[in-house]
Amino acid sequence: MPIRYSYSEIKKIANGFGDKLGEGGFGTVYKGKLRSGFVVAVKILSNSNASDHDFINEVGTIGRIYHVNIVKLVGFCFEGQKRALIYEFMPNGSLDKYIFSDGGTTTLSCEKIYEIACKVACGIEYLHRGCDIQILHFDIKPHNILLDENFNPKISDFGLAKLRATDDSIVTMTAARGTIGYMAPELFYKNIGGVSNKADVYSFGMLLLEMAGQRKNLKPMVEQISQIYYPSWIYDQISKGKEIEMEDATEDERKLAKKMIIVAMWCIQMKPSERPTMNKVIEMLEGDSELLVMPPKPLICP
Repeated sequence: MPIRYSYSEIKKIANGFGDKLGEGGFGTVYKGKLRSGFVVAVKILSNSNASDHDFINEVGTIGRIYHVNIVKLVGFCFEGQKRALIYEFMPNGSLDKYIFSDGGTTTLSCEKIYEIACKVACGIEYLHRGCDIQILHFDIKPHNILLDENFNPKISDFGLAKLRATDDSIVTMTAARGTIGYMAPELFYKNIGGVSNKADVYSFGMLLLEMAGQRKNLKPMVEQISQIYYPSWIYDQISKGKEIEMEDATEDERKLAKKMIIVAMWCIQMKPSERPTMNKVIEMLEGDSELLVMPPKPLICP
């Protein structure tokens, strides 16, 4: 289980909060080091009710699980209004820096992106089926996929996660949660099906499309209007038998990208019942691409 630290200990671990790694609505992340020499990321949460709830949720959720593709929670601080989470440090940052060409960071090979996609799928499948209690993440996106020194991915940020008994199929939701662009439609439209682990399948599908295309799904600044919303445009391209546009790509790389896109299209079907389980998603990703068939065009809009 994660170790509980005092705030003064957290300050020492984070070396006086001198090395900032990033900032977001949740608070700020700093680089730190434990007395053992183990390098960590210290997440200091902002003082708000939402952050308090997310903090308790995150400690309770991630403190009980261990998987090679899920970031490890090392410790936490819960002292008055002060909240902090200590994670293993991921030196290569988040996936978004590598799959979006405007990110300015060295891009990864198609093979490496495919490998990362398969490992992320395994991590989500573990959350859904590998624990004693099912965990729904609700915020699968490139920013929440962190990369270690060997570019192995680890799912992070469990602030929005929801726990439930493994035999439950539908989750009761009081409000939509997640990030626009990756959120499943049933979180908005109650008449298409209940909220279940298929919400994470949808988010993974949107992530997979961005990984395959190495661009944001919604990108207004493109030459052709038809290309603004990538999922719709690429579906039409593949359905018409057109080659996937990839600079300096080999035939094998195009096949890998096409496989990822077809699997993604199954994941983002409008109705939850028409999406595969994560177990099936892994089978499709690791299986023979020649056996994959294109699903009906998802009723998708930006």
